Amino acid sequence: MKLLIIEDDPEIAGFIKKGLTQEGFVVDHAADGEEGLALALAESYDAAVIDLMLPKLSGLSVIETLRKRNINLPVLILSAMRSVDDRVRGIQKGGDDYLVKPFAFSELLVRIQALIRRSSGTIEPSGLTVGDLSLDLLTREVIRNGVSIDLQPREFSLLEYMMRNVDRPVSKTMILEKIWDFHFDPQTNVVDVLVCRLRNKVDKGFSEKLIHTIRGLGYVLKTEV
Repeated sequence: MKLLIIEDDPEIAGFIKKGLTQEGFVVDHAADGEEGLALALAESYDAAVIDLMLPKLSGLSVIETLRKRNINLPVLILSAMRSVDDRVRGIQKGGDDYLVKPFAFSELLVRIQALIRRSSGTIEPSGLTVGDLSLDLLTREVIRNGVSIDLQPREFSLLEYMMRNVDRPVSKTMILEKIWDFHFDPQTNVVDVLVCRLRNKVDKGFSEKLIHTIRGLGYVLKTEV
């Protein structure tokens, strides 16, 4: 999932970006409204977090422009403006949700996840299961044959991606686009390293291997049955 953060306060922006990146999102950041609008028009994002009081172009102007161009990007407004009128105006101008500063990161996260679920028009499953391997999307717990597996954020994101594409090969380029920013150097071996770490945790010690290498293409998660 790829998110856009338009926030001029460097501390708040850094806090949000770090937290969302640790949760497995790819995050772009713009420090003013003009840069943010340019990114929103040029790139494809799953959701955006937009401050209202921005240099060069206000957050409301950014949102209004997107809506006038029929861009239905889910938008969470993040603002220190806390009156009912402010919140109503933000939603009327095209925002999908409104969160007042200061805020808890956990609330920011669940609101973003809810926006993405609603925009997709699908009911998000609470968990994924392949064979004796299960992944809980809410608690982020991974269990195989009754054994709990501790995964780092990118390992969890990769496993989730592969489980959502069970029996379908995923290339290294596809993994780079989903787990890292797609501008990442495709010649790097970070994918191989990440898959190796995940394989050691998911497959090591189990008779049936779930993660398989497809030479010249990438990887696939599947049961042997």
